[in-house]
Amino acid sequence: MLVSLFICPLCQSPLQPAADTWRCDGSLHPKQTAHPFDVARQGYVNLLPVQQKKSKAPGDSQQSIEARKRFLNAGHYQPLQTLICQKMRELLSKNDSVTEPTNEPIIKKDSKVVNWLDIGCGEGYYTQAMTQTGMDTLIAADISKPAVVELAKTSKATGRLWYQQAKDSVTNATAKSAVIYPLVTSAAHLPLRAHSIKGISSIFSPILPDAFDEVLAADGYLIIAKPDIGHLATMREALFDNVREHDSDKFLHELAPYFTLMGTEHVSTDMTLSAADLADLMTMTPYAYRALNEKRQALLAAVETESFTTQAKFVVYILQKTVAE
Repeated sequence: MLVSLFICPLCQSPLQPAADTWRCDGSLHPKQTAHPFDVARQGYVNLLPVQQKKSKAPGDSQQSIEARKRFLNAGHYQPLQTLICQKMRELLSKNDSVTEPTNEPIIKKDSKVVNWLDIGCGEGYYTQAMTQTGMDTLIAADISKPAVVELAKTSKATGRLWYQQAKDSVTNATAKSAVIYPLVTSAAHLPLRAHSIKGISSIFSPILPDAFDEVLAADGYLIIAKPDIGHLATMREALFDNVREHDSDKFLHELAPYFTLMGTEHVSTDMTLSAADLADLMTMTPYAYRALNEKRQALLAAVETESFTTQAKFVVYILQKTVAE
């Protein structure tokens, strides 16, 4: 059981996971108060205090989550999922002296637990695939409660939740996949012990250099996925009079003091979408509220009689925490 990986979001004391209620020991609270956090029936834990919320229901809405689930489960972005998992496999295989990456989960040769954080995990399309890449523990974190509920339900159905694992993944050499801890939390206030995470994945999610640096181990990795130049160009041209191109690498200078860029990968996929697919794509992106309603309706009406083609283009950055001299 992971005793010291998590910390209390209220007082930063060590937080102990348990099947019914997580509880901190209160050691860092002025009054030694122990704070409880109940485990929801779906299997997630809400570690987002009200004072860290900027709205009543922060993050993606239920409608957006359902649209993204339908769209991604149809396989439209699978090339991106495959690339991310391939890169994670390659990074994590370095710990086990494996020279050739494979599609099989990596069997640990030592007792060191590998913890990975998927920040802004959403409903879990990428998260579920990540469990097969070689880590022991996968913390799936998002500020959207509806998103984490969906991820937790899927994880529970597949037996991947942290409390469903009867054996310790450290000693179980035949472990096939990582255990998942679904958490509702703020990316800016991660409830994780300092330097306890081997890697972080941020897929279309905010980039927070200070917070990432705080929880990553000295040799930790950071994988970032962003829209590339030309992403969904035909759709954006139909929705907006003036199309602004994605400046995907604008955040790299913010990461420079903490991280070294190891590599950049590009992946694209041609998509032929039905009206239902296109409606889901618009709903799951910022275009849902940035585009005029008349433009959205006109595009959907046109697609009712003829399928719509566009190209999804992504860029993936692989970085490693810079070792201080």
